[in-house]
Formats: sequence, C-alpha cells, structure tokens
Amino acid sequence: MSAIRLQLPALLIVLPLVAAALCGLMRRGGPAFALTLLVSLLLPFIAGAMLWQVLESGPISYAMGGWVPPFGIEYRVDVLNGFVLVLISLVGAVTMPFAWRSVDFEITCEREAWFYCMYLLCLAGLLGIAITGDAFNAFVFLEISSLATYVLIALGHDRRALLAAFQYLIVGTIGATFYVIGAGLLYLLTGSLNMVDVAARLPDVPAAQTSAIITALAFITVGISLKLALFPLHAWLPNAYTYAPSWVTAFLAATATKVAIYLLIRYYFSVFGGTVNFAALPIGEFVIALSVAAMFVASLVAVFEPNLKRMLAYSSVAQIGYITLGIGLANQAGLTGGLVHIVNHAVMKAALFLAVGAIFFRTGLLQLKELSGIGRRMPLTMIAFAVAGFGLVGVPGTSGFISKWYLAIGSYEKGWWILVFLILGSSLITFVYVGRVLELFFLREPSAQIAEASDPPLSMLLPLLALAAATIYFGIDTEWTVGIAGTAASALLGGVR
Repeated sequence: MSAIRLQLPALLIVLPLVAAALCGLMRRGGPAFALTLLVSLLLPFIAGAMLWQVLESGPISYAMGGWVPPFGIEYRVDVLNGFVLVLISLVGAVTMPFAWRSVDFEITCEREAWFYCMYLLCLAGLLGIAITGDAFNAFVFLEISSLATYVLIALGHDRRALLAAFQYLIVGTIGATFYVIGAGLLYLLTGSLNMVDVAARLPDVPAAQTSAIITALAFITVGISLKLALFPLHAWLPNAYTYAPSWVTAFLAATATKVAIYLLIRYYFSVFGGTVNFAALPIGEFVIALSVAAMFVASLVAVFEPNLKRMLAYSSVAQIGYITLGIGLANQAGLTGGLVHIVNHAVMKAALFLAVGAIFFRTGLLQLKELSGIGRRMPLTMIAFAVAGFGLVGVPGTSGFISKWYLAIGSYEKGWWILVFLILGSSLITFVYVGRVLELFFLREPSAQIAEASDPPLSMLLPLLALAAATIYFGIDTEWTVGIAGTAASALLGGVR
C-alpha cells in the first residue's frame, strides 16, 4: 500500500486519461458511462488521501519520470491545491449519476461515448492544472481541459451551442496566449519553469528588470482572468453555460472557473508574492473594483433575464466577483472568505444547474414565463433549488452566509466599511432574482405546458438533494471548509512581501 500511496499524484491524472482513451474506443454510451462513473468515484479517495497526508506531514513533491525538480516536471500538493483537488473530484463523483439520464436525453446515442471521453479529458486537465508545480505544464493541462470543454459545449442540443463553443475557443485561445507569454517571460528572467524555483529566483532578478516581472504578472493575470470570466472579461460565459448540455453546465460552473481562480491565487501569492510589492501597486484595489462591478452589474442583468439557465450564468459571473474580492482584500479573513466561497459556490451552483437540468429533462423548457407553478409539479427538485438559491443570497444557515461573513470581516479589518455595505447590497439584488424565480415556481398556478411534469428519476434527484444538503451542512459545520481554507490563507499570506 505504501508503494501505491507514493504514486497517488500521478495516479490522479493517469486514471482519467487512460479511461478517456478507452471511452474513445467504445461505440456505446452504457459501457463508457460505467467506466466514467467508476473512475469518478475513485478520484475523490485519491485526492482525499493526498490532502490528509499534507495536513499530517506537509506538502507532497512528486518528480515525474524520476527527474528531480526544478529540472523535471514536479507535481506538488499542499493545503491549497489539495483543497481544490478534493473539490473537483467530489463534484465529478457526486454529479456523475445525474449524467446517465440527462446525457441520454440531450445527446444522440452515437455521441455518448465521445461525450464521456471528452469529460474525462476535461477532468484530467482540471486536476492537472491544480496539481502541477510547473508553469508550462499548467499551460498544457489548461489547453487539454479547454479543448475538451469546447467539444462538450458544442454537443448541446441547440445549434447556438456551436457558436458558443466557437466564442469560447477564441477567448480561450487569447487567454492561453497571454498566459504562455507571461510564463515565457518568467523563464527568461529566472531560467526555470518550476513555480517554487521561480519564486526563489525572482528576488535575485536585477532591479533593472523589475518592469519585466510586472509585465509577466500582467500577462498572466489577463490570461487567467479570461479563463475565470472575471468581469468584464466574461463575455464567453453566458452563452457557453446556456447552450451547453445541462450536466456539462453544472460541472463546468462548479469546477472550471474555480481551477482558474486557484491558478491566479497560486501566482499572486506563491510565485510573485515574495518579490512584487503589492502594497506599492494598485493591484488589490483594481481587483476589488472589478469584483464589485461583477457583483452588481452581473446581478442586475440576472434580474431581468427571462431564460433560467442564462440567469444562473450571469449569477456565476457575480459570484466569481465575491471570490476575487477575497483575493483583492489579501488579509486573513478576506482570503479565507474567498477560498471558502470557491467550495460553497461550486456546491450551490452545481445544485442549481442540476435542478435546471431536471426541469429541462421533464419539460424541455427553460423560459421562466413557461415554468410558472412548476414547484407544485416537481416539489423535491424545486425545494433543492430554493435551498441553493438562498445559499447564493447568503441567508444565515447556508454556506453562502459563511463566505460573505468572512468577506465582510476582511473588509472591516481593512477599514473599508463601504465594502461591507456593498456586499450586503449585492446580496439583496441576488435575493431579487432568486425571489422572482421562487415566486413564479411556487406561488403561481401551474401552466398547461408543465401539467405532466414530475420530479426526475432517483439517479438525477439524489445528486441534487445531496448538493442541497451540503449547502446547509457547510453553513452549520465549517470545520472542513473554513478550517482548511484558513490554513491555506495563512500559508499564502506568510509568503507575501
């Protein structure tokens, strides 16, 4: 067992890659789903075992091919990315049973095996971004996940899914180009691509080349911001989420943007944090300004959006603003709140999009005006939707409240009272669009178009209920989320100049 434990970092990536190749050779969706489900259920145990090891004995360093870093590619697991790895793998495992009926309903039979192949490639890419300690290897995994994501989105039933995938491809390519230019500048300055080694060498770069360091930071920031849909670089996200297959939207909303946020945090605090004097630059204020704009502008757009799926897509842009707000605050409470919201938003938004997928599975409808009274026809689904929606608002007793509480404390500790009121104000706007939907679902008479609707099969309902229960659980017991996020935040801030 000890020999297997030593290989866990590689196994976390190899398993989905090999399974993806096998799914690509299959012609039927059933066997491909069975293999995908098995791999998805195994990955959280691998990620959890590594996180446990990190918490017990410190970071894990795995040299690929026996090449000692910084000369070879290193997989490195610490509290921060161990936290993210567990999140990604758990989301995949919990939501995968939902895919069985949803994918069969929305995607033609001959494409189902290909769908699961692309999902496993996307999953491997996302896990690879989080686990790698090499800047260029992160770019490779970023492209693997992105290319697979373009295909997953294009498989949507609506023809506009092709346009959405193409728009995302263009924006993703621009983002990847910015990122690789920034990584190339770091290599020219330090002669290394290993993130730990780059962080150690940057302080020795001559003062005359300080502007080059800032330029590298700027390129990497823009590149990753395009991937994470930081306002106003979010134009690709609403269409991608709206026209992708229902399960794909739920998975991407819970994982893809969160991994990009992780990568931004890694560069800001671990790579550049010991060299760049963030206090002397307006970076924090700039990130906070964009975060607040996202929280208000995207939420206001969601209030007037008639398409349920698109409304939740704009909600995701707003919620990303809360996470980046914690990055901009860059103090213990604020950064803890941002890291906690990575988990909380992943859970809540996965639940919401799965609920939308269940609605579409039963009715084929997504326009709000056509779904009045559906809460009476699909009560369990809509109760789960309501719980996750209250989590987005930040109602006490839900996980969203915990995130916003820590962000408010972080703002108060900075002496920025206005931010506390802005967090409250944006939450009230969230209440408006969530309340509008709930009023329509529960207080209106059912329309004729949904007369035959009912809750989905158990394979779809159980993942949805589990995520709704997690929204409440993480709002009451915060030992795992806040505890680990606080530990990660302390470690990140300890390396900042």
